[in-house]
Amino acid sequence: MSQTLQFDPFAMWKTIYEQTEANWNDAIQQSMKKESFSEGMGETLNYYLQFQELAKKMTESYLKQANMPTRGELADVASLIINLEEKVDNLDDRFDEEIAKLDAAKEIAQLRRVVSNLDKKLDLVMEAVEKMNQQKAEPSTPAAAEAQPKK
Repeated sequence: MSQTLQFDPFAMWKTIYEQTEANWNDAIQQSMKKESFSEGMGETLNYYLQFQELAKKMTESYLKQANMPTRGELADVASLIINLEEKVDNLDDRFDEEIAKLDAAKEIAQLRRVVSNLDKKLDLVMEAVEKMNQQKAEPSTPAAAEAQPKK
């Protein structure tokens, strides 16, 4: 029974596939090494580039007739929008800086007023202390002398 299964069709197909692939690989490698192949590829690339240029011109012509913007015009508008956004950002930054300066200037002015008021109050306290010291040093009336605390 096992002798009837010796023929494996998948092994035969695999062998055929590997031999065919190796032969085609050698043939392609040899043809790619030739200078004529490189020249042919160069010509094909040139034709492709010429076709691309022609298609681009035809598309732009069609878009102009249809009153639609071309890719270049859209790119120009996008560039203008980007530049405009940068300018708006710069103006926003400058505005924030100016607002910060104004807030700082207001705070400084307010601090100056507070310090000036404190200075005036301190002067009044100093005058009062001097008057008290003078009254302690020279009691003018006997009632004032009695009013001073005894130590």
